[in-house]
Amino acid sequence: MSITITPVSAGFVAQVTQVDLNALDDALWAKIYAAFLEYAVLVFPEQHLTDAAQGLFAERFGTIEQLNSKQKSPNVQISNKKPDGRLAQPDEYQYQILKGNEGWHTDSTYMPLASKAAMLTAVELPSSGGETGFADMRAAWDALSPEKQAMIEPLYAHHSLYYSQAKAGFVHKTEGHYGLHNKGAPLRAIVKTHPETGRKSIYTGRHAYAISGLSDVDSERLLKDLLDAACQAPRVYTHQWSVGDTVVWDNRCVLHRARPYDRREPRVLRGTRIAGDPTTELAPTAPDPRAENFVPAALNQ
Repeated sequence: MSITITPVSAGFVAQVTQVDLNALDDALWAKIYAAFLEYAVLVFPEQHLTDAAQGLFAERFGTIEQLNSKQKSPNVQISNKKPDGRLAQPDEYQYQILKGNEGWHTDSTYMPLASKAAMLTAVELPSSGGETGFADMRAAWDALSPEKQAMIEPLYAHHSLYYSQAKAGFVHKTEGHYGLHNKGAPLRAIVKTHPETGRKSIYTGRHAYAISGLSDVDSERLLKDLLDAACQAPRVYTHQWSVGDTVVWDNRCVLHRARPYDRREPRVLRGTRIAGDPTTELAPTAPDPRAENFVPAALNQ
């Protein structure tokens, strides 16, 4: 039995079958990673990975991003279900973060070190809804006119989870939750050159704000226009989950978002983030007025 990699109609997604992610040799891994760089989103149906197996597979992509120093697993639950079985309520942080994630974003751009890649495995699903959407920001860049490309390529924007959550209607304090930190708002180029493929892509998402050199109004308008134009067919794919699916994507050139579902039903995905290379994903930061006790930039690593 040999691995099969089948392109999906969106053009930047491939379904990978006839492979057991629990038993990868170096040759199979090389094929998977080559497909990861080519397509940017890989779908592995019916893998049913355990927590440990998902962590081992994620480690092949790089260093696991530590989301919580107290956790014993490299993975986290992306879920509206609490450990005791209760479902998160609208006034709770867990619910509010999940609602915010329904906006297009790239993982960890609000941290000094952004994410390289991420993966999700479906554990428990609602009766309908709860899909995950993906958008190819390489194709979005290619679709811009040369004049628009030249205009946006020199620009930089700040990124903040405080900002994006406030836009979604939720105000948070600096209280130890991942992303709601006091290290400052990273300043990132709006156009990113992929460190491995050399392809350019639009690098914004819901966490981006305050483009350097522009007024707040002009910055908001430009970022919204770019995002609205980018995340349109034929550059988008929506994954309909089945329990046991694993999906991995390249955070350096793809945006993603959760889709709505009935919050009276559980939705449990097991997530893992892979940290970016500090030589290409570590960004300088500026004070974020929403954070308490800002830490100077020298301490931001």
